[in-house]
Amino acid sequence: MFAICSLGAARSGMSQIKVDADAAVHLPAMVVPYSGYASAESKLEFLKLGQQIQQQEKARGIIERRKIQFEVWRPALTRIKALYPVESVPAMMGGVSTDVITPKGGIAPENKNRVLIELHGGGFIAGAHLFSLLESIPVASLGKIKVVSVDYRQGPEYKFPAASEDVTAVYKELLKTYNPRNIGIYGCSAGGDLTAEAVAWISQQNLPTPGAVGVLCGAAGGWSRGGDSAYIAQPLVGVAPSPTSDLGPYFAGVNVNDPMVQPVLSPAILAKFPPTLLITSTRDLMLSPAIYTHTQLVKAGVEAELHVWDGMVHAFFTVYPDIPETKEALDVIVKFFGKHLGTD
Repeated sequence: MFAICSLGAARSGMSQIKVDADAAVHLPAMVVPYSGYASAESKLEFLKLGQQIQQQEKARGIIERRKIQFEVWRPALTRIKALYPVESVPAMMGGVSTDVITPKGGIAPENKNRVLIELHGGGFIAGAHLFSLLESIPVASLGKIKVVSVDYRQGPEYKFPAASEDVTAVYKELLKTYNPRNIGIYGCSAGGDLTAEAVAWISQQNLPTPGAVGVLCGAAGGWSRGGDSAYIAQPLVGVAPSPTSDLGPYFAGVNVNDPMVQPVLSPAILAKFPPTLLITSTRDLMLSPAIYTHTQLVKAGVEAELHVWDGMVHAFFTVYPDIPETKEALDVIVKFFGKHLGTD
């Protein structure tokens, strides 16, 4: 084991940082200030996060967790609806329940032949009609584009690949009306993971590739590698680190090395990805997998963009409607699809 001791650490009286023979770094107790790059508004929201996490941890069972989660983020949903006026209509597509969301001001002329499929977050166990709206309403309104939010099957009631099948069913239905180059798919958190899984599944079904995708606050796999964010991100939001390979009830019993589960494991599948947007943040557990996904996509020859916000937490732009960073992230999303989707 060797020791590293910076001048600042020595002056503060901190014990030495040690690196052992396995390259594990042993850190002393430390104080990490809130990011100087982050906005004052985000700092106020961050101070509420501990209470929000505690409320959700009270849940006993999936049904109660879904209910509490909705109550915790109801104010954000109310605010989103006030900020971004849209029309929302339920619809069945390919036998799958969806919400079709359009801006009240009308779809922009350049988007009349375009559509986005949105896949909500929630750990593959929750999020329907909550995160689905938080993630789709602003994009539909700001982008002046139709967004189809998919109420895909989740655990524990259903298992992989139910969600991938549902997304593909909706995609096939939209292919009857839209050129595949004019269809985009995006999602945050579990929805970001599912976006990557859906691209792999669509490819396996020999269907045409969509025009562009957004793997937001998620990744195309790589979770089991235990990158830096698996140990750092949770303490930076006030939670003890708990790196685990448990992917939850939806993935129970699956082969985690299946590229349909983790497309990042297959360069051949990654090479079939369309232009891909990745958004993450420094206090997000998914930071390392997102970075790794971006690296592998670039190696596979895919046009991929990675945007990282310093000091932000997981899925910040879905649950904090009024912070500047959310507006920045939404602007990136809208411009990305505006640039990469076809118009014919």
